[in-house]
Amino acid sequence: MPGSPDPADRSRVVVSVPPHLRAQFFTPEVWRALQDAAELTVLDEHRDREALLAAMPGARALITSWRSPRADTGLLDVADRLELVAHTGSAVAPYVTEEVFRRGIRVTQAGDEMARPVAEVALAFTLSLLHRIQRFDHALRSGADWAAASEAPPRHEIHGSEIGVIGASRTGRAYIALVRAMGARVSVSDPFLSPADAAELGVESVDLPTLLSRSRIVAVHAPVTEETHRMIGAEQLALMPDGAGLVNTARSWLVDEDALLAELAPGRLDAAIDVFDAEPLPVGHPFRTLPNVLLTPHQAAGSVECRQRLGASAVDEVLRLLDGRPPVHAVTAEALVRLL
Repeated sequence: MPGSPDPADRSRVVVSVPPHLRAQFFTPEVWRALQDAAELTVLDEHRDREALLAAMPGARALITSWRSPRADTGLLDVADRLELVAHTGSAVAPYVTEEVFRRGIRVTQAGDEMARPVAEVALAFTLSLLHRIQRFDHALRSGADWAAASEAPPRHEIHGSEIGVIGASRTGRAYIALVRAMGARVSVSDPFLSPADAAELGVESVDLPTLLSRSRIVAVHAPVTEETHRMIGAEQLALMPDGAGLVNTARSWLVDEDALLAELAPGRLDAAIDVFDAEPLPVGHPFRTLPNVLLTPHQAAGSVECRQRLGASAVDEVLRLLDGRPPVHAVTAEALVRLL
């Protein structure tokens, strides 16, 4: 066709995203924009390292999804023109190495797009725990009679409740905005939260023991680092008041599951959990049988809108590269020690 660009002059982009996720991530308009801008090599078997190695020579950009092979030295040695790794998720540590940054290759992530849906799920968890919905649901489903199913520990409204937030991350801040809008009193424990930021968020900055000891609901939104590993253990959980609830939509890394189970099994605390040490959660795991526990299978960021924003964000980073513009959501090598 006259006026059409020579395919040999078009930049090539490798899309390491399986079919079911491509359908969720890329709207027809977003996919068309990517196709118009570059020659695409699409890997259906996105976990196949050999296929990725064969695809990388000559490619300027790589779009990755969960469980894509890691961009290590072996892959980078054949990726002779690679300038960008655009990840459709938040944590880049499983997908790139320090060598990527040493070679001057840009790395971007789409985690900002997850903050709102995860915060909404954390809010839904919070409301369920306050009103003991998970206990009522379990009782009715298990065959308890009406009177027995109606029994539960005291229930509370979110308005006026003391809510503790561990970590003023982007998701933590989105959650804070939601619960404050509903009238909650919010405390935050985060060593990097400045007094000015706390004032802007409308929260009280406190140490972790204070937060745990006075909060009706504790929501975990801290990043995953060496310092935050099992930051909520037996000692910390023991500080929580009887009948309090723990919400974890962040990472299981942050909470000692065995210590949590020890508090949940006798019913002293309630919990709502989206993330687990073992995923899939084993069928026989004790969490599955407890009436005071609400469980979801790591789906807090699984909304239609969120998935489409993840794809649009990654594609936008590629288009910016091809247009000679800087990335919007670039990360540095420091991201390799932060999984969230």
